[in-house]
Amino acid sequence: MSDRKIRIAVLQFSHETVSFLPNETTLDDFIYPGSPAKGEALLRHDPGNYMGGFVKVAREFSEVELTGIESPLWPKTGTGSGWITEEAYRTFVGRMITGLKEAGPFDGVYLCLHGAMAVRGVPRPEADLARQVREVVGRDAFIAATFDLHGNEDEAFLEQADMAFAVKYFPHYDAHLQGERAARTLVRAIRGDYRPTHQTIKVPVISPTVLQWTGARPWMDLVQRALVWEAREVDVYCNIYFGFPFADVPDVGMTVQVLTNDNPKLAEQVARDLAATIWRLRDALLQSTKLHSITEGVALAKQAVASGNAPVVLADHSDRSGSATWLLREIIAQDLANTVIATIADKDATARLKASGAKAGDAFDMEIGGLADESAGEPVRIQGTIAAAGEGYGQFWVCVRFGRNNALILSTYLVQIMEPFSLKTLVPDIADMQVMAIKSRVHFRRGFDDNGFDRTILLVEPEQPFLGTTRLDKLPYENVDLARFYPYGKPEFSA
Repeated sequence: MSDRKIRIAVLQFSHETVSFLPNETTLDDFIYPGSPAKGEALLRHDPGNYMGGFVKVAREFSEVELTGIESPLWPKTGTGSGWITEEAYRTFVGRMITGLKEAGPFDGVYLCLHGAMAVRGVPRPEADLARQVREVVGRDAFIAATFDLHGNEDEAFLEQADMAFAVKYFPHYDAHLQGERAARTLVRAIRGDYRPTHQTIKVPVISPTVLQWTGARPWMDLVQRALVWEAREVDVYCNIYFGFPFADVPDVGMTVQVLTNDNPKLAEQVARDLAATIWRLRDALLQSTKLHSITEGVALAKQAVASGNAPVVLADHSDRSGSATWLLREIIAQDLANTVIATIADKDATARLKASGAKAGDAFDMEIGGLADESAGEPVRIQGTIAAAGEGYGQFWVCVRFGRNNALILSTYLVQIMEPFSLKTLVPDIADMQVMAIKSRVHFRRGFDDNGFDRTILLVEPEQPFLGTTRLDKLPYENVDLARFYPYGKPEFSA
C-alpha cells in the first residue's frame, strides 16, 4: 500500500434535531455562503473540531490523499429547528453519493456526523447514510465516523461502517482528539495494521441533557471508566452515548460501543463492564443536577449579587427555540440590574431592524421574542437604546440597553453563549456585568464555570413542562415508548 496513494473521501452531515419544534429544517436552511462545501473548503471549515483533527492527522501520512465530497454544513438555524425534511436529506445524500461515484475509487471514507439527526421518513439517518456509502465503496474499503456523545445510536451504524469515535466530555472538549483518532485508526485499517471489531450494547436509561455534565460525579465516573479501559488495553476505544431525548426517534437512550483490534472477546468484556456501570449508577445519574424554577432562580441571583457572590449565571436550559421570554420577563419583574440577557431569538424583529438600518444610538421600543411555540411564551416590550447592531456568523445581532444598565441581545436564531467574552463586541463592559442570563444546558460551563469565572451557577426552567423539559413523560413522543426506559418504566437489564 505504501507505494501508492491511500485515497480517503471526506463527508459531513450533522445536526442535533429537536423534533418537537414546529419549524422543520429545510433544504434552504443548509444553503448559505460556504454551505454546502467541498474540496479544501470542506476540509478546512472547522479546524478546531472533529474535521480539523481528522484532516491534521491524515495529512501527517505523506501517502494519504483526501477528497472533500460536497456536503452540507450545520444548518443556519443551528439546533433551533425540528425534523429535517426528506427533501433536504435525499438531496444532499444524493449529491454525496454522486460525488463518491465520480471521484472514486476510495480506500476509506470519513463521515463527520453528530448522531442525533432526525429525518422525516428515515428512522436511522446516520446508518442509512453509511449503508449508501458502503454500496458505492464496497466491502474492501473502510468507513470511520466521529460522533457527538448525544448521538442516538444502536448497532445499525456499525453494521455498515467499521469504526466510530465519540467525544467523552460534555462540554465537548475532545472533538479534535476524536477526529485525530479516527484518522489514525482509519489509515491503520487501510494498511492492514488494525482489524476493527466492535460490540454495541443499548442500556435502557433515558435522561435530559441538562443532567449530563461530565465535570462532576457521577457522569464523570462514566468518562473515567472508559478512559481506564483505553489505558489498560492496547487499541481499545470506548464510546458512551448519553443520548438525545428531544429527537423522537426509535434509537434514543444510552448506548455503549467498544472497538478493538481483532479482539471480539475483549470488545464484549469492556462493553459489558461499561453497560453494567451505567446501570449501577442510574439513580445517581438522574439526580445529579439541581434545577430551579425561573422565579426562584432570579431571586437567588439577586441574593448572590447582594452577598458578593457575582458574577452569576442564570442558564435557561429548557429553551429550545431561543425565543422564550419567561426568564426575561422575570428579570424585569424582579428588577435585576447589570444583567446581560443573551440571547432572545426573534427572526422577524432582527429582519425589521436590519431593513430599517438600525444602529447604535437609535431609540428602541419593540415587542420581542415569544410566539414561536407554546414554550416561548408571550412577547415582551422593551424600551431602551440600541448600543450595537450588525451582521456576524450568519445572523443579525442587536444589543439594547434598558432598565438599570441591562443589556438585551437579540439574535436571528437560537444561540448558546459559551464564553462571556464572546459578547465583548456587543457589550464592551461585559466584565463589569453581574448577572448573565443565557440559553444553555451544559456547554456554557466551558467559559463561565470550568475556568472559575462565575461564582454562582443557577440552572432554571419554567414550571410548565415545555419543549426542553426534564419531565420527558410530558413530551408527545410518537416513536419512543418511555416504558422501555428507566426511570419511566421498569425495564429488565443485565450486562
